[in-house]
Amino acid sequence: MCISIPARVDKIEKETAVCTVGTSSYNASLELLVHEEVHVGDYVLIHTGFAIQKLDAEEAEASLKTFDEFKALNNALDEEEKITKKRVY
Repeated sequence: MCISIPARVDKIEKETAVCTVGTSSYNASLELLVHEEVHVGDYVLIHTGFAIQKLDAEEAEASLKTFDEFKALNNALDEEEKITKKRVY
């Protein structure tokens, strides 16, 4: 399964954006967004090294919040498995 990541554009060099998600940086090709203007500070949806869609900040933040909630749930399940020594499905 593949997943797209909402990321903030920090720098643009020709057709490549340097984007940040949390504390990680990624290079994303802007070649698929030829009909949209992308600027530093914008949010884009990254999939397999390509920016595939421009997002408004509110939509991007909501998606990132959901990722954080999944991470917290996963951590809680990991802790439960350590305590009970049973796999949680």
